[in-house]
Amino acid sequence: MLEILGDDSSKTLGKGSPLPGPVPEGLIRIYSMRFCPYAHRTRLVLRAKGIRHEVININLRNKPEWYYTKHPFGQIPVLENSKCQLIYESVIACEYLDDAYPGRKLYPYDPYERARQKMLLELFCKILGYQNTIFFGGDCISMIDYLFWPWFERLDVYGISDCLNHTPALRLWTAAMKQDPTVCSLLIDKNVFLGFLNLYFQNHPDAFDYGLNC
Repeated sequence: MLEILGDDSSKTLGKGSPLPGPVPEGLIRIYSMRFCPYAHRTRLVLRAKGIRHEVININLRNKPEWYYTKHPFGQIPVLENSKCQLIYESVIACEYLDDAYPGRKLYPYDPYERARQKMLLELFCKILGYQNTIFFGGDCISMIDYLFWPWFERLDVYGISDCLNHTPALRLWTAAMKQDPTVCSLLIDKNVFLGFLNLYFQNHPDAFDYGLNC
């Protein structure tokens, strides 16, 4: 289940699955699902910061009984460390990773700039009025870009990528994001995504593992 070289391909765990053992020292575990944009956010931050981590994918339509001990409502993502501490809600989990682990800080150090990124997140529908650089946080990718990206990556899957035709700033940003090694490492092929959606809306039990060879 260890994620190595972009491999997020462990099969989902469902009802009757045994409780995973303790998180090994030096790793952090993410309870995830390959197609979930909220989990995608957190996996982007894990990769961007180079954090050694373990991925456990959860079948959201057939959740293991024990999973409710990880999140009271059975949602994803959830982070778990070797001290058995649990962190959930994707924005909170991302901020925790940025604060708790060394390496490049994705949130700005400056308190105002940090607050501004959080305001942009809250005012998502008004972001174009704030954007005067390629990336939302400045001249390089930062936390705010990773928090937005999963939804933009899915525009083509849902057949609405032309909504960017009249927003040149967003088109530039999207093109720049697609050049980022972290973003590239977690891209899911459009056809795999569509295959997942087709099975998901049929309530097919294998939807969450669509496209896996294991």
